[in-house]
Amino acid sequence: MVRPRNGAAAFGCGRIGGLPLSGGFTLIEILVVVVIMAIVISLAVLSVGAGGRDQQLDQESQRIEGLLGLLHDRALLEGRDFGMRIEPSAYKFFLYDTRLNRWKSFDQEKEFRNRTLPPGVGFQLELDSRQVVLKPIDTNFAADAPPPPPQVVIAASGDGTPFRLRLLRDGSAASASVSSDSTGKLTRTGSSQPPPKDKS
Repeated sequence: MVRPRNGAAAFGCGRIGGLPLSGGFTLIEILVVVVIMAIVISLAVLSVGAGGRDQQLDQESQRIEGLLGLLHDRALLEGRDFGMRIEPSAYKFFLYDTRLNRWKSFDQEKEFRNRTLPPGVGFQLELDSRQVVLKPIDTNFAADAPPPPPQVVIAASGDGTPFRLRLLRDGSAASASVSSDSTGKLTRTGSSQPPPKDKS
């Protein structure tokens, strides 16, 4: 009588009728699935916090509110006009050059560098309660040609363009917004707050 080696028969390993026994998932395969699920869940938690807040939308809207507030103060202190050009998923800051009589990029300072929104987040801009079609800036224009003017302007007097800028997440109803009246007063609405009602 020949006994199975290494106790294979005792553990159900080997062959039956010349066919290999079909096993379930291996421990490594199960661990890989668990790790993938943990990563997906952690990303979702980082994006959407407690109470349904979208942390990315809130952080980006807070950053925009802060940068525009700084430009408003600098416009009053320095007596210069600043602007913000908004694209579908990016934004740039501009300074009006009175010598050249044109807008020029204001990205020499780290705080006001050109910025791009996180993947899956986009802008919706309203001027005078009308939605504006946002287009990316054509980078193929001549070097000496003036860039497209900013949609939002902060004048040296402190007055500015009334606007409402919404940040939206693709495939979701989540949104946050930054708005301003003609005096440059900024208002931010977080992602879990109801949008402000039009007074008109």
